[in-house]
Amino acid sequence: MLPEPLLTTRREDERDIPVLVWRAGRPLLAVSSAPLGGGIGVRRWVLNATVPMSYDRNDPADHLAELAREFDLDGPGVGLMTGVDVAEVARRTDTGVQVWATVGLGTPVPAAAPTVAAPAQPVGTVNIVACVPARLGDAALVNVVATATEAKAQAIAELGLNGTGTPTDAVPPDGPAHAYGGPRSTWGAPLARAVHAAVLAVGRETVVPWSDRLRG
Repeated sequence: MLPEPLLTTRREDERDIPVLVWRAGRPLLAVSSAPLGGGIGVRRWVLNATVPMSYDRNDPADHLAELAREFDLDGPGVGLMTGVDVAEVARRTDTGVQVWATVGLGTPVPAAAPTVAAPAQPVGTVNIVACVPARLGDAALVNVVATATEAKAQAIAELGLNGTGTPTDAVPPDGPAHAYGGPRSTWGAPLARAVHAAVLAVGRETVVPWSDRLRG
């Protein structure tokens, strides 16, 4: 299982910018679509970093690797970025499944929309970090990402928003191999409930991008 994340900051452009860091007690098999550490493989840590909405670097994986070195994170890990304040992370557990979500739903986008207009407020990132207390087979790993995404989309729909979000999900499972991860499977069901609860809890609040708060 993953321990609670450390909320810390990094110094950049004379500002202290929040970062969440999870350090696994031992290597975990993970699946992720993150810029750094995406795919399926063994990972030792997860990092979720707030960035200003003006962020314009075209090398997010390299940037996240720099941050990992700054925080002395050794070995392979997963690196995520978001425009929202990661200090506002929502945590939920269900039947041993742990979920942490940072949620910005200012510009929800339907996945199959034919065109995407330029957003008036470019806050739309949902970063989900989840830990399942069971090792899953490769097909089940793919399945739990789909399950987490379905649960997130359900929460967005219940909030009355026309979109499915823009996910970057990291789901590190552990333990003996299981074959299934769908929303009615042993571990997919509690994962879906926990993701749904976390996204719904934060999504009801008005989210202001972290960098916009500095202008107040």
